[in-house]
Amino acid sequence: MRILHFFKTYLPDSVGGIEQVINQLCRSGEAHGIENEVLTLSANPEPAVVEVDGHRVHRARLDLQLASTGFSYSVLPRFRALAARADIINFHFPWPFMDLVHFASGVRKPMVVTYHSDIVRQRHLLKLYQPLMHGFLGRADRIVTASPNYLATSEVLRRYPDKTEVIPYGLDKAGYPQPDAGRLQHWRQRVGEGFFLFVGVMRYYKGLHILLEAAQGTGYPLVVVGAGPLEQQLKAQATALGLEGHVRFLGRVSEEDKVALLQLSRAIVFPSHMRSEAFGISLLEGAMYGKPMISSEIGTGTSYINANGKTGLVVPPSDSLAFRGAMRWVWENPGAAAEMGRQAEARYEELFTAETMGRRWADLYRELLVEKSFAKQKGRSI
Repeated sequence: MRILHFFKTYLPDSVGGIEQVINQLCRSGEAHGIENEVLTLSANPEPAVVEVDGHRVHRARLDLQLASTGFSYSVLPRFRALAARADIINFHFPWPFMDLVHFASGVRKPMVVTYHSDIVRQRHLLKLYQPLMHGFLGRADRIVTASPNYLATSEVLRRYPDKTEVIPYGLDKAGYPQPDAGRLQHWRQRVGEGFFLFVGVMRYYKGLHILLEAAQGTGYPLVVVGAGPLEQQLKAQATALGLEGHVRFLGRVSEEDKVALLQLSRAIVFPSHMRSEAFGISLLEGAMYGKPMISSEIGTGTSYINANGKTGLVVPPSDSLAFRGAMRWVWENPGAAAEMGRQAEARYEELFTAETMGRRWADLYRELLVEKSFAKQKGRSI
């Protein structure tokens, strides 16, 4: 079975949450006889085809970036050629240019839309895009979202209840590097242990300004891993709030270093305050390593990963005082917080492994092909 994944960015050029999900889908599908390929855009598409973790990645040149939407003049013929040999096309939403490519190509292969997020920020442009968006989603054979929380709160998904399914994202812990004793000691000497940890790209919806406000006056050690467009602004805020003594910005780190920091941390802090944060892969990584979590209730998959009072604490969004109170509780109740971490790891094992995700996706793909085959045979017999 051949699956073509189509999204605007992918490894090795970009390492965001959706890219990680597509990567896990491709890797976990191998055990089920699925051959995955990815078509994406790249500012530097040479070579045009690369191999990432055992699957091919086809890169068309990115010609224009407008309102977070990448455009490419050369991707249409590439899409037609790759779609012709695929059994199913898995589109990764949102990306309005992808909808245009689908209709312009004339390709009529079975199609699945992985619905990663509503369009949150470009509300005015959304009004113009809605006819195309609903035409595209209406054409899909299946729509898949990652949590029942998102399905229940998305105005868009509520229009497609009969063909929308929930398959949570999954991670393969065995695929993460295990830091050696020397690496752990390096970070123990540099940042200590038992700190609050944030991992992620410094984007507008991550709520890091709320986290810094929550940390003010507490003295709690906080480690921030990642970079992004708000990095300098956030460092300036930390200085203005007098946080230099206990808040450390580490920038980007390797996967091995990230795992070391996860293991040394006391809890994961995840202050995302907007629905653009549809799931939270970094939050799930914390659960995978048995850490209690603090997050905000934004009606998305973050509260599916972090079950309030069981695996961590969930507070109102954009409320730095509530977030500070949750940090204080974790700090002052280490035994109860550690038990939440154990519950978080158990929940990961139950719901969020890559093996479970791969099996459920393989079942969906096969069911769709059987359904299409049956419909085709029925049409011939009439």
